[in-house]
Amino acid sequence: MVALVLAAGIAAPVLAQDVASIEPTAVVIAPPLTPLARIIKDGLSQAYYGATRDSQAYSEAQKLYFLYGERHFEPIWITTAANGAVTFSPSAEKIISLFKAAETEGLRPNDYLTPDIDLARARGGDPAALAALETAFSGSVLRYANHLHNGRIKPQSVSELLDIQPKPIDQAGLLERLAKSDDPAPILAELEPKHPEFLALKAALANFKAANTARPTPIGDGPVLRPGGEDPRVPLIRARLEVADTTSTLYDTDLVTAVETFQESLGLEVDGIIGPATIAAFNGGNATRREDIIANMERWRWMPSDLGQFHVFVNIPEFRLWIERDGKPEYTTRVVTGTVKNQTPIFSDNIRHIVVNPYWNVPSSIIKGEIAPAVLRNPGYTDSHNMDLLYNGSPVSPWQVDWSQVSTSYFPFKVRQRPGASNALGQIKFLFPNKHDVYLHDTPSKSLFARSARAFSHGCVRVENPMEFADALMANEANISRTSLEAMFGPNERWVNPEKQIPVHLAYFTLRVEPDGSIRSFGDVYGHNEKLIKAMGLASSTGVPQIIAEAENVPEELSP
Repeated sequence: MVALVLAAGIAAPVLAQDVASIEPTAVVIAPPLTPLARIIKDGLSQAYYGATRDSQAYSEAQKLYFLYGERHFEPIWITTAANGAVTFSPSAEKIISLFKAAETEGLRPNDYLTPDIDLARARGGDPAALAALETAFSGSVLRYANHLHNGRIKPQSVSELLDIQPKPIDQAGLLERLAKSDDPAPILAELEPKHPEFLALKAALANFKAANTARPTPIGDGPVLRPGGEDPRVPLIRARLEVADTTSTLYDTDLVTAVETFQESLGLEVDGIIGPATIAAFNGGNATRREDIIANMERWRWMPSDLGQFHVFVNIPEFRLWIERDGKPEYTTRVVTGTVKNQTPIFSDNIRHIVVNPYWNVPSSIIKGEIAPAVLRNPGYTDSHNMDLLYNGSPVSPWQVDWSQVSTSYFPFKVRQRPGASNALGQIKFLFPNKHDVYLHDTPSKSLFARSARAFSHGCVRVENPMEFADALMANEANISRTSLEAMFGPNERWVNPEKQIPVHLAYFTLRVEPDGSIRSFGDVYGHNEKLIKAMGLASSTGVPQIIAEAENVPEELSP
């Protein structure tokens, strides 16, 4: 036996759990003891050493080689009867039935019922064919399990700002449990998300064809429509809201009234303007597309299995934040998120610090793109914006700098904004240190919270009612409250460290399921949904909604 240390690629022995890191695992490669085991070893060796390193084929072959190596390369799915006949096990046949029904999970049967499995089964009892069937089937089982647990698509292939890592699976233990079980379905079901919204979307997918006859035509994307305007989509909107004269393309007074009532019923900005947020709302409920259901199920598979008993959940397309306890909301408020150009990243972390009267340490991208040119035009810019110019960590007066030696390409200063009423972070920020340098914070710019579409920041998340949020966030802290935090207001930055870290999830769901089971739709502000639909090979009937269109005539703000 040869003991090997397997680095990244084989998960630690835990099933359906999130872990921060996976330590190297000692794996024993045992010699084959039977002719069939030797054939299995030879086939796995060829696949392993013949694959291109770092490819998906190499990763899958490596996993199977080590998994089978631990068990002398003996088969898991092939059984030998008393008369010597070799057959596929009953457990494997039941798993094949699950593969055939993969569409009910939002997955594709042909990802698991691969041609090599069909070919090997057709060749019957040929030992080489049985060995090929054994290893091909194990590969399909692990692929199916990973798709259930982590989704089909690697998030970073949609956008590098989807900073999501796969959750580990005890692959050897899973195969052993499945092989020994009379009913593999519940074992594989353990890997699915347990969140009620995922389960509701799965139910909606199952009922999609049955409800298709009553499904209204989705309303397509287009320019923002204001009262008095004309648009070819107006007849569809009239029909949806049951307004008379469904053939007219004029956005008249009667339709404006109906739209305002619709907006009010869903908590949208009641302005009678039909922008991407209102179009997205029209396309919820019975108008929801099948591909949207599947894409949102996929994103639930990207989420941590356990969101935390007490956590913060920010849904970017919804521009809203919740504090949830035991799966139920305790507090909610509106938020402003990043623009299409400066997108808020998608990831999970833990809130560790609260900062009262914060300095704003201006990111280098904003210094280079906005502040440096402004200072070069007017050295008094930093003073007028309550900012410090820092050189080697110490403040310097802009009037003592020889600006003829400085340019936007060579700007050797850092910039910070001092605490105060005009500070871009307002009076408080909530930190979960991360590589993206984003966080939740207050803002002196309150007017944007009244809009339905609120993608205006440089990437951070602005909170409409930050002190109410702080009070709800500190519900489990005996020594921290809104009152104690407000007592710190003043000219000096103050750091507060809660005893318990609080999970925070910056998420991206264009469909949300209400408690009554109805589905609400939200605009695909960054295009992540349509890109995922394309990556999954699903049909799409509309283009990418650019929800930022509602932000027209809003000036660029110097803020995070």
